[in-house]
Amino acid sequence: MIDLHTHTILSDGSLIPSELVRRAMMKGYRAIGITDHVDFTNIEFVISTISRVKPLSDLLGIEIFVGVEITHVPPERMETLANLAHRLGAEIVVVHGETPVEPVYPGTNRKAIEIGVDILAHPGFITPEEADLAKENSVCLEITSRAGHNITNGHVARVASESGASLVVNTDTHDPEDLIDIERAFQIAMGAGLREEVARRVVSKSPFIRA
Repeated sequence: MIDLHTHTILSDGSLIPSELVRRAMMKGYRAIGITDHVDFTNIEFVISTISRVKPLSDLLGIEIFVGVEITHVPPERMETLANLAHRLGAEIVVVHGETPVEPVYPGTNRKAIEIGVDILAHPGFITPEEADLAKENSVCLEITSRAGHNITNGHVARVASESGASLVVNTDTHDPEDLIDIERAFQIAMGAGLREEVARRVVSKSPFIRA
């Protein structure tokens, strides 16, 4: 299992980073991205704190990515924050996309794709034109297991398949029960409408993993 969108007590999750990593190990995870919610008020604290769990990668045999999820930031300020995240040491930058179940700023999807973030999370009713641009800019579009956000998984899978944009299956974990194993991830990918061979590839490979 490769899961590049999770949260800890550093934002709105319920686990400290080391417990999240340990529980992910027990689910058979190969890699995990810890991507707590950030804006300009907490980004330094979040990245510096998550970085302290990074040494567990070699000790526990699970690849840990230090990341952030830029959340409810006006599109006009998003590029500045994404650049700051990278300068501070973020390995993965996720943007909280235009899910239909939250009041996300219009234009968030487009701006995130234009600036070339790593993952656009739960992008809701992303347009075919935005998906085409995501392919061009190597932005991964997320299929999510998280309730609420996942109501548009089928739409995301369809437009991504038509454009050739990369897909990832993530959990958006906030609590221990949100973690899933690879077979559940496969079921989510299939449930979104992906063909079996595509679903298997999406859940077992990632552009962020070396092998």
